[in-house]
Amino acid sequence: MHDGELARRARQGDIDAYERLLRCYQDDANLAAYFVLRQREEAEDAVQEAFVRAWDRLDQFDTDRAFRPWLLKIVVNEARDRRRWRGRFERLKLRAAEDPGARRSHRSPEGEVVSRERMQAVLDEIERMDEADQQILTCRFFLDLPTAEIAEIVDMPHGTVRSRISRAREHLREHLAAIDAGASVASKREQNTDE
Repeated sequence: MHDGELARRARQGDIDAYERLLRCYQDDANLAAYFVLRQREEAEDAVQEAFVRAWDRLDQFDTDRAFRPWLLKIVVNEARDRRRWRGRFERLKLRAAEDPGARRSHRSPEGEVVSRERMQAVLDEIERMDEADQQILTCRFFLDLPTAEIAEIVDMPHGTVRSRISRAREHLREHLAAIDAGASVASKREQNTDE
């Protein structure tokens, strides 16, 4: 059964259909809230509250459209409201071992350290971007959503989202290149002092 049919049933009061929809998108919702709030427990609370709000607003959902972007928009808005209420923007404190979206590979211990440092550098740089770009990049790179769904979630034209992703990707590439160049210079200096 596809999302539209499940949503139609849920609108008629079928809680089982609604729960099936939520199970499909629970992980995406948790990641979206987590990357806005940076705290796992608070993100889980935001997701639960967003699911209740989505249930209350099911009559506003167009069953001919995709359910995921509609739901994630509610989740992201709930998470943003909680972050604003909190009154501060916390730094990202993710480590590869704690990152729910991390894709693991077998690396040497040195490779793991470098990988974590690069990931932290990327996350720190994303944190310096404006809120709209942070949301767009979270949706694209951490949730792997298509541009059309991101546009719907952040209420921007499709072309604007595409250009922001492109600009941010280039900015991050340049940032990492500068970090790598600095690491290379530091490594050469260290080698010279050892000799």
